Amino acid sequence: MPSKTAYIVQGLRSPFARIDRGVEALDALELSVPVTQQTVVGDRGVGPGRDRDVDLAIWGSVIPVLAVSNWGREVWLDAALDQQVPALTIVQQCATSLAAATYAAAQVRVGRADLVLCGGVESMSFTQVGLSKALSRTIRRAAAARGAGAIMRTLAGVRASDVRISVPQAKERKTGKTMGQHAEEMARVWNISREEQDRFALTSHRRAVSAAEKGFFRKLLVSPGTFPIDADTIPRGDTSLDRLADLRPAFGEDGTLTAGNSTPLTDGAAACWVASEEGLSRLSEEVARAQLLDWEQAAVDIARDGLLMAPAIAIPRLLTRHGLGYEDIDLWEIHEAFAAQVLCTLRALEDDTWLRERAGVEGDLGRFPIDRMNPNGGSLALGHPFAATGARLLSQAVLELADLPAGSRAIVSICAAGGLGHIALLEAV
Repeated sequence: MPSKTAYIVQGLRSPFARIDRGVEALDALELSVPVTQQTVVGDRGVGPGRDRDVDLAIWGSVIPVLAVSNWGREVWLDAALDQQVPALTIVQQCATSLAAATYAAAQVRVGRADLVLCGGVESMSFTQVGLSKALSRTIRRAAAARGAGAIMRTLAGVRASDVRISVPQAKERKTGKTMGQHAEEMARVWNISREEQDRFALTSHRRAVSAAEKGFFRKLLVSPGTFPIDADTIPRGDTSLDRLADLRPAFGEDGTLTAGNSTPLTDGAAACWVASEEGLSRLSEEVARAQLLDWEQAAVDIARDGLLMAPAIAIPRLLTRHGLGYEDIDLWEIHEAFAAQVLCTLRALEDDTWLRERAGVEGDLGRFPIDRMNPNGGSLALGHPFAATGARLLSQAVLELADLPAGSRAIVSICAAGGLGHIALLEAV
């Protein structure tokens, strides 16, 4: 098999908005289609009439939608792009579109594709509710029944105990706890204080607001007028430590996590490209790109290690494989599910016992350069549409690397539900 170099190329995204505020009138397909169209046939993509130049499309969404199963194909079709381009769906919770990108990179490396569109979407404003098994079965049978009498006889079998609805929540199926509850447990284990979390959240907001004022995100957003809003609505320029300190704990009276130091439920869609050298020639030269050197996935024992700690295993393993330390990475884009989760991860990365016993890494990787992390704000300020976050982080990291010297390295890291972590190592070209 040939071995080709894989590149990440910046794509576009929608503005991110808090649930029920900003783009709440749009479902997940309606959020995805403009992002896909402008990324593919816009002036920074392959260009009008050249959508057949794309070899594969990969899209995902974490929240189930009854009318859609293969997101990649349905988004591509609704975008009215060339139907001869194959498409598929990948879902890995919060790491969905990062997983799409590394899958695409594997295809590029072995010569099976040269240009792949990757992305994801979440419309939390359109979360569909579920019914009990018994009620679902009865309604299905009633819909298939012939005649009013048959329908009524079928429905007559419904018992009061069958009439239940279920609204999907960010809970772990195996533990029954929310991610916030798990993050609270992690904060206690690693002794992360409320003040540390609030300070971290404040920094994220300040950096995001500053980046927006400088026009940084304009290069990553779809054209103005595409959506009801033209910019991210979550970053708060008026927040402060005092305001954050006034917020009540969100996951228990004695907790340290609040709405201010946790990511909000968010609507949004994002895309990026994965390309070979030949694939790059099909795209506009104006878009930023970086080489995808390597990636790593890890999983943890949830009860022992903490639900969101897998990146603290994946990062040391990847660095050790390349003979690198923390200081050798010039840019860190680490997903901020919660301020506590990031701070726990950073503490573990400098803990010799964790590195040796959990990551299986011997040797000193150095001090973590926190000043190089999330320079333009992170998910706490920008929001977290689950399946879109990976593409947002990749495009943002590539654009940030474009301002650094060739050879500068970046790590993109995402924790995901189920005790998973997915990271990627990029290099400026």
